[in-house]
Amino acid sequence: MKPFLKFVKWLLILLIVAVLGLYISGYGYILKGVWVVYLHGHTTAYIDDFKFFENEKIPASTNPQPWPIHKDYNIVEATKTLAETNDTLGTVAFLVIKNDSIWYEKYFDGFGKSSQTNSFSMAKSITSALLGKAIDDGFIESLDQPVGDFYPQYAESGMTVGDLSSMASGLDWDESYSNPFGMTARAYYDDDLAETILKLEVVEKPGVRFKYLSGNTQLLAMVIQKATQKQLADYLYESFWQPMGFEQPAIWQIDDDESRLVKAYCCLGSNARDFARFGKLYKDYGKWNGKQLLDSTFVVKSITPRFAESPEYGYGFWLSDFKGKKIFVIRGILGQYVIVVPEDDLIIVRLGHQRGGKTGMPFSLDFYVYVDEVYKMLTQNQ
Repeated sequence: MKPFLKFVKWLLILLIVAVLGLYISGYGYILKGVWVVYLHGHTTAYIDDFKFFENEKIPASTNPQPWPIHKDYNIVEATKTLAETNDTLGTVAFLVIKNDSIWYEKYFDGFGKSSQTNSFSMAKSITSALLGKAIDDGFIESLDQPVGDFYPQYAESGMTVGDLSSMASGLDWDESYSNPFGMTARAYYDDDLAETILKLEVVEKPGVRFKYLSGNTQLLAMVIQKATQKQLADYLYESFWQPMGFEQPAIWQIDDDESRLVKAYCCLGSNARDFARFGKLYKDYGKWNGKQLLDSTFVVKSITPRFAESPEYGYGFWLSDFKGKKIFVIRGILGQYVIVVPEDDLIIVRLGHQRGGKTGMPFSLDFYVYVDEVYKMLTQNQ
């Protein structure tokens, strides 16, 4: 018994030393990550982890505008392949909007029409939309305005707000999702997010090539807040949530209760019906029910590739030519999608726990399955 007690004693000492070492070295946030993820039965961030973080609340619109229900609502069943994919990847919401009416809708795993789930990187597209609004409102001059106008440490970099939106900043952000000591983990679990972001340096020439970095969007959000002198969640509410008639309240994760900086590169909690509204807004070139909320030129630029060698990305939006269609996509890391095919007046929303396997193409396999199978379903309804 004594050897066992001695072992336990030394194990506890080692644990205490390790914990103290993490805090002293500035990596104490890793303990929060372990608690949020591994001690709750997960291996990575998940769609309902917002309950372990501080959040800003975004109220529902005082003038809610429900989606019309299509005359053929839910008449067609999911194809066998779609049903199997939804089951395998843990889909919690699948929504098809045709001609601005809900044509197909199904929820799983206890989730429903009003359930909030983590947007993950879909928030990047929404933050980019707020950039467009800030330009419309005169707070930011244009996509070409230097970031150095807002943060002097970047004055000599040549980096613009458009470079942040189009993922062409040249910043030294490390987009690693598996390194607990990396920037992405720190941004997600640590406090004082601005401190992490403002340590970034421009190490490549901005505006030259596409390189996907979450730090770009976070710095962009900080620029928008500085330009507007408004919290990003408040600006989102007045710019889009209220006038577009969002039916449900939302939440946006923040870094800590004191700084209250939203994690703009991720972590907006909403539902499939409300996320779909951003697809409709961009499908209709920034117009919502007859009112121009975003400049149409900005919208077109957003859903057009900036760089010929990277046709998969515009300004804040992913792009695809699958099936010969011009598709733009709002997407998150676990297979969160708002897929928009303007020429067919079609919006597909998928929320869930996992994404499909990598393909060597800009999108994982599940994206192509969702689009393909929805078109098969639509054909059945003709």
